[in-house]
Amino acid sequence: HKALLKHAKGYRGRSKNCFRVAIRRVQKAWQYAYRDRRRKKREWRKLWILRVQAGARQYGWRYSAIIPALANQHIALNRKVLADLAANEPFAFKSVVD
Repeated sequence: HKALLKHAKGYRGRSKNCFRVAIRRVQKAWQYAYRDRRRKKREWRKLWILRVQAGARQYGWRYSAIIPALANQHIALNRKVLADLAANEPFAFKSVVD
């Protein structure tokens, strides 16, 4: 009981101190956590793609053309690194893309 109620700390109403309500709340929270650990990976990838796309459009490129072009030139930069370059180092991003 005590361990589960510790997990319910910070919840509102009876969810924080009534075991019967708290157990449902905590189980639901664990379901959300499980689901969102997987969803987080997808969301980050979407964000990186958007940033690379925005950086590419500044120089008249399309995202769908950049990724295969980099692969053909054996440039092994993933989307995370490309997004960071596009956001923080636009000139370095341009030199990689060209």
